[in-house]
Amino acid sequence: MSAQGGTGQCLDHPDRRGILKASGAMVALALFGTVALSSIAYADALTQAQRAKLTPDDILALMKKGNKRFSTGKREDHNYLAQQRASAKGQHPMAVLLSCIDSRAPAETIMDLKIGDTFNSRVAGNVESPDILGSMEFACKVEGAKLVLVMGHTSCGAIKGAIDNAELGNLTGLLAKIKPAVEATTSSGDRTSKNAAFVDAVARKNVELTIANIRRDSPVLADMEKQGAIKVAGAMYNLETGVVDFFAG
Repeated sequence: MSAQGGTGQCLDHPDRRGILKASGAMVALALFGTVALSSIAYADALTQAQRAKLTPDDILALMKKGNKRFSTGKREDHNYLAQQRASAKGQHPMAVLLSCIDSRAPAETIMDLKIGDTFNSRVAGNVESPDILGSMEFACKVEGAKLVLVMGHTSCGAIKGAIDNAELGNLTGLLAKIKPAVEATTSSGDRTSKNAAFVDAVARKNVELTIANIRRDSPVLADMEKQGAIKVAGAMYNLETGVVDFFAG
């Protein structure tokens, strides 16, 4: 009996060792795959090849996912130093953003983007100008960005100033560019800066009109959009919720 039992043990141990080795190999392979996927998914800087595979709609989807991470407190753990080093010798941004100078609305942060992901233009009231358009044309036609995004935000001080006819040096001329949005916004309530709903409605209308002005004043960008090389879109950032509402231009 003991000999038979011993034989049984001898046959059993190699099987166990084989199973353990196989299991170890599977775990190692799984870990290697995870590391490999992570290194691709969390590249320190966007490469030209990676950008080439993205469509304008893909880029919008990435921004939406990034904002969802931000607004739910699940932002990526950014290594900004690594991103700086990876992008130092070249850049391949996927989009160009026009947003307001408001300190509470930093586009890269609220969409959980990395260094080198976007070109950024900021001006009070996110209005276009020849200089802004020239920058956008450079970003898209020369450097290859595929998305032009105009982003306004709630409770915008520039919008309030335009509604109240504020005047101050060069700011007077800037606010004049927003007044068409004030005039084009319908409201059943008080048409003053004290009406938050009206202010936010004007801010959204201002984004829509800015997009129309970009297409009108930049034949370069308008032609690229007609050819499908780029997309022009709008967005509104809610200061209270941290959520960005994206919409077609």
